[in-house]
Amino acid sequence: MVVKHFTNKFCAIALFALGTSVYGQSEQLESFPLSSVRLLESPFQKAQQTDMKYILELDADRLLAPYLKEAGLMPLKDNYGNWENTGLDGHIGGHYLSALSEMYAATGNLQIKERLDYMLDNLEKCQLKNGDGYIGGVPGSKQLWADIAKGKIDAGGFSLNGKWVPWYNIHKVYAGLVDAYTLTDNDKAKKMLVQLSDWCLKLVDNLSDEQIQLMLKSEHGGMNEVFADVAAITGDKKYLALAEKFSHKTILNPLLENHDKLNGLHANTQIPKVIGFMRVAEVGGDAKWADAANFFWNTVVANRTISIGGNSVREHFNPTDDFSSMLESREGPETCNSYNMLKLSKHLFLAHPDSKYMDYYEGTTYNHILSSQHPDGGFVYFTPIRPRHYRVYSEPQESFWCCVGSGLENHGKYGEMIYAHNANDLYVNLFIPSTLDWKEKGLKLTQNTKFPFEEQSTLILDLKKAQKFAVKFRYPSWVNDGELKIKVNGKEVAFVKDANSYVAIDRKWKPGDVISIVLPMHNKTEQLPDKSNWVSFLRGPVVLAAVTDTSDLTGLTADGSRMGHIASGSIYPIEEAPMLVSNSTDLAQSIIAVKNKPFTYSISDITYQDQFKDLQLVPFFQIHDARYMLYWPYTTKEKLPELQAAMKEREDAKMKLEAQTVDMITAGEQQPENDHNFKGEKTDTGIYKKRHYRNGTGFFSYELKNPKLEARKLRFTYFGSDKNKNFDIYMNSVLIASITLDGTEGNQFVDKTIEIPAEVLKSNAKLFEVKFQAKPNSSVAGIYEVRLMK
Repeated sequence: MVVKHFTNKFCAIALFALGTSVYGQSEQLESFPLSSVRLLESPFQKAQQTDMKYILELDADRLLAPYLKEAGLMPLKDNYGNWENTGLDGHIGGHYLSALSEMYAATGNLQIKERLDYMLDNLEKCQLKNGDGYIGGVPGSKQLWADIAKGKIDAGGFSLNGKWVPWYNIHKVYAGLVDAYTLTDNDKAKKMLVQLSDWCLKLVDNLSDEQIQLMLKSEHGGMNEVFADVAAITGDKKYLALAEKFSHKTILNPLLENHDKLNGLHANTQIPKVIGFMRVAEVGGDAKWADAANFFWNTVVANRTISIGGNSVREHFNPTDDFSSMLESREGPETCNSYNMLKLSKHLFLAHPDSKYMDYYEGTTYNHILSSQHPDGGFVYFTPIRPRHYRVYSEPQESFWCCVGSGLENHGKYGEMIYAHNANDLYVNLFIPSTLDWKEKGLKLTQNTKFPFEEQSTLILDLKKAQKFAVKFRYPSWVNDGELKIKVNGKEVAFVKDANSYVAIDRKWKPGDVISIVLPMHNKTEQLPDKSNWVSFLRGPVVLAAVTDTSDLTGLTADGSRMGHIASGSIYPIEEAPMLVSNSTDLAQSIIAVKNKPFTYSISDITYQDQFKDLQLVPFFQIHDARYMLYWPYTTKEKLPELQAAMKEREDAKMKLEAQTVDMITAGEQQPENDHNFKGEKTDTGIYKKRHYRNGTGFFSYELKNPKLEARKLRFTYFGSDKNKNFDIYMNSVLIASITLDGTEGNQFVDKTIEIPAEVLKSNAKLFEVKFQAKPNSSVAGIYEVRLMK
């Protein structure tokens, strides 16, 4: 198998000038092709094999159906369901191209290669039938793109001309074709990719920059990234110009000024844009854009990221000084966010090999990505950190969320950053059992380790001939200064940790040389970024958590419903969660190893409630099908009564509201609105006092569920000083209220409750369409929350 490496293929146009201008040093690294690295026995290899089994069980004909339909060809089978037949038709097919390409490169499995060829052959038929280079499964796409070309643009956060994020959708096809070419050397994929890019060039040729920026208000994935990739692949700068056009200036401009304006934004909409900013910088040599990407990474990792490496609540960036919403929500960090943050980390590290990027990469890989796939298959969308809640897993043939698409990819590319290299030297970044074949160097390397279940790793060098070069090891942030030890052929060697926290063993290496590295791990705690009294426990890079019980795991394996990815079982009162009480400033000192149970620990000495003293800490990536504690509240003995009272007061109100709620939506938040079948015209979203809202001069509506026919009231939230707002509220087309706001209700959020009329209830509807309609010459006020109440 001949495989060409991604960055090597891009050298025709990529200037790679940012080493000196951006970071003050000239060294640039390359990752090894996935085909050069093979995983050995480990949790990562097991996850890879589980993923490969799932990939092969998926029906390619069902994934291809949306593309064939849009091209006017007869599909062999019908679409899959869930997101694949409700507007985002085809997005999994694009991810599938990437997943197949990555898995084939990582394993050499010929069944995977045959499946990839089959997908590409059929997509080529679609492209030929379309006749203009287009490939996509977006329903009604011909009219959509014709309107866009004419400048008819109606963009919302997750819609474009009434379609569900069409650019985001076809970005997956672009990215899949990039991966098929760069990872498996498939020239057909390259030809299709260039033709698809030319289709876009023609599509937007007559649009102004202002029109394109308006269009980019709608989530569009990493369109700027793929066009920068095409520029590097072809050597043609017209695609780089297109990449710059598809770079969203509303996000880029504050980052160029090192301003964090991310609060409230849909997190995973932004991360791919920033990967694109970095990719444009790499290809075009723009140091400022690289700095913007680096600033984004720094602020997200330092101020918005929890111990497992994830970020966001209900898919949005929460305020950096208040993580209470994440602690309270069923919808914790989204797996797609971490998938994309790892991509960004890879680019930044290769541009400037600072170990901080790989420290983050390692922690997120172990604690979020590895934990996000069930041992028997199925992927996690949200990872709640709410005490004693749980995760939901996709049903392989029914659930087709975004995190299924990225999940298909995640577990096939664990080998991509274990090692890296420059022209002469080898970098060892991660301690994962694997083999490396550096063909140009004539070096085959085997890394044997049971890390993290042992605190060491051994590397055996198989060289064609003796040669001089450096092997550079990451000195992890979790190893204390002076504790890392390296031996070559049994003899300890001296080294110096450099400014990037790497240590170099530079010598003439001989065939059969053995390097041993000792990596002492320690227990530690990590607070939430807002420095509130909540901690997570870690040993080395591994997050520890505790199973609390397995009760009421409603929807543990998701069905095909729109909200099946949310763990909708009972929430337990936070005030009753296991609490840690200690006057020690270092809670990690209270962790005690459990005898005869490897990597298992007790914290009974500081656990306050007797019923929780038997809880045991284990690696989070080992916990499945259970409720768990990932973050723990803590206090001192003196402050315990005060904290308990405050938690009870806050929690009582929330639990009471939860008990009375049939269904609810936070207006203006992207995926929750989509899950409630949002519709609207002349409407917009915003953020005020850290809360999302939707308003408008037209209408907007949601579908709220009433499965047990319990709903009796409708409650909605607005701001009291909002004035000159006149609007009607309908339920299932029946007018239930006319609202006039004159701004006299004060500088506060107001919850208004309306009794649902008998004529609406008598239909025994299990689904209510709630519609807010502006009066003539007026508008709907900012609506922050809508609830069906018992």
